[in-house]
Amino acid sequence: MRTDWTRAEIADLFDLPFDDLMFQAQTVHRAHHRSGEVQLCTLLSIKTGGCPEDCGYCNQSASAETDLKASKLMDVRSVLQSAAQAKDAGSQRFCMGAAWRNPKDKDMPAIVEMVKGVRQMGMETCMTLGMLTPKQAEQLADAGLDYYNHNIDTSPEKYGEVITTRTFQDRLDTLENVREAGINVCCGGIVGMGETRGDRVGFVHALATLPRHPESVPVNALVPVKGTVLGDMLADTPLAQIDDIEFVRTVAVARITMPMSMVRLSAGRESMSEATQALCFMAGANSIFTGDKLLTTGNRGDSADAVLFAKLGLKAMEGEEPARAAKACGVAHEHAVAAE
Repeated sequence: MRTDWTRAEIADLFDLPFDDLMFQAQTVHRAHHRSGEVQLCTLLSIKTGGCPEDCGYCNQSASAETDLKASKLMDVRSVLQSAAQAKDAGSQRFCMGAAWRNPKDKDMPAIVEMVKGVRQMGMETCMTLGMLTPKQAEQLADAGLDYYNHNIDTSPEKYGEVITTRTFQDRLDTLENVREAGINVCCGGIVGMGETRGDRVGFVHALATLPRHPESVPVNALVPVKGTVLGDMLADTPLAQIDDIEFVRTVAVARITMPMSMVRLSAGRESMSEATQALCFMAGANSIFTGDKLLTTGNRGDSADAVLFAKLGLKAMEGEEPARAAKACGVAHEHAVAAE
């Protein structure tokens, strides 16, 4: 897969007539993924609020002025009960998120048990815990973690306007630690934060030019929350948010530039029309988060998703777990590079 995309090439994709962009994205999608299948995922907040980071979009930041109550790390049994319920509801992938800058070593034994327990249920596992040391990444790999999520959030140029408590390079360092440990990378970001199209070009470029594409690319639409920096700012300037067609364009460009990745239609679906979501699936999105809640914000819910899938003729993904397939592709990629 290409990792030498230029910003000019990506900008040209964004500028294509919408029909041409969608045709190209769907063609690329069908060449690498089964059409009409969408992976169902569940995301659980295993430790909520009180985060020392100052991410301008997040109501879990300690600096956000919201009513969100901080909580301690959930016990392992409660997490596994939630995972079992998610599996019964049809989820294939269970993601666990903790509002930390980075996990403490004392928390790792419980985290490891969560990963092992979910894996034993036959579900794909993902964790997002903040920055990781090489040792912590190795612990998660030994536990069998399939994916680690650590988003770059936006373009390198926009990043400092959104977060000041860690750098863009800090994000890349954690991704490298995850890769070195042999865990699949889940990395994407948020659009609709008042960024320009140039920032969206830079965001996709940063992902598509990593030494190896993320196996999972979540594309989130900002959910403005009152009391957060961006939530309050966009309440005063709503036109700064992204429109539906531009959001779909972003999904399509991500699909074209990262053909093998799972493109995950993530936060913001609650406010999206069925038509917008349908266009996202046409643009190459092939994964969604189900349930009524996405960490601390609302989500569309299983019943609404079932109605939408029926209307569109979509079905939940079955068969080989994408993480296993991604690892196989990674091995093939490494062999190809070694042979060159």
